Amino acid sequence: MMKAMKRRRDQQPVSPAGRILFEFAHVLLGSAIVAISFNIFLLPNRIASGGVAGISTLVEATFGFEPAFTQWAFNIPLFIAGVLLLGGSIAGSLMYGLKTLTGTIFLPAVVLMTRHLEPATMDPLLAAIFGGIGVGLGLGIVFRSHSSTGGTDLAAQIVNKYTGMSLGTCVFIMDGLVVTAAAVVFGFEFALYALIGLFATGKTIDIVQTGIGYSKMAIIISDYEEEVRQGLLTQVDRGVTKLVGYGGYTNHERPVLMCVVGRNEVTKLKQTVQTIDPQAFVIVSHASEVLGEGFNKE
Repeated sequence: MMKAMKRRRDQQPVSPAGRILFEFAHVLLGSAIVAISFNIFLLPNRIASGGVAGISTLVEATFGFEPAFTQWAFNIPLFIAGVLLLGGSIAGSLMYGLKTLTGTIFLPAVVLMTRHLEPATMDPLLAAIFGGIGVGLGLGIVFRSHSSTGGTDLAAQIVNKYTGMSLGTCVFIMDGLVVTAAAVVFGFEFALYALIGLFATGKTIDIVQTGIGYSKMAIIISDYEEEVRQGLLTQVDRGVTKLVGYGGYTNHERPVLMCVVGRNEVTKLKQTVQTIDPQAFVIVSHASEVLGEGFNKE
């Protein structure tokens, strides 16, 4: 309790200007990570794992055009089309639009500035895995700033708006077309590497968005509800939420306790409940992201 009070006293509200600067810094950092990962992993190994970056890899291999210029050539018109056709989600939010425009311009600029970096590896499998992780890390940072780097994401949103297909399906189609083109240009094996890169990117974005420190959520049904509640509050030192439930067989009202704990506290929670009520019904499941007092702060 004292630690919680101290945390509240120490927390200072972030000013709107500070928050905006923080988010723009995240856009720049994330875009730089994506660009460098592209140059040292994906481009030299011909891994075209979707998006405008994948298109620029194909164009560079086919026509010899500088990837950064190809990315600008696609990203800027797509951004303009997004502003015109997706006004509610782009132009309707000035800060989102400005941050997206920043990422749209800055990412290819870093690709151009770092184009002379030596490849980190010439093994296409390693390049697909670590390039995908690098791109996912960068995009995850950008997404956490409530922004985007533009590109085929905007194209997918446009298709979604005018066709009614789900956004996930649209993104899959866009990336699928790039990977299919990679199979034609580089061969089927490199298309498989591109799929590995896509998978690594998606999983890394999820980790950046939700974190890797999975918490646990416990649902507890007990005839000694009050004693269990007190035990969780005092012995486990975690908050408890009391829900109203009904028995499916008896249709009688039964109190249900919900408690979220860290992974290292699960054993203590189970022991506390077991000591009070050996017959208690306990369900423990993953809680991939928990925000609030005692856990992460967004």
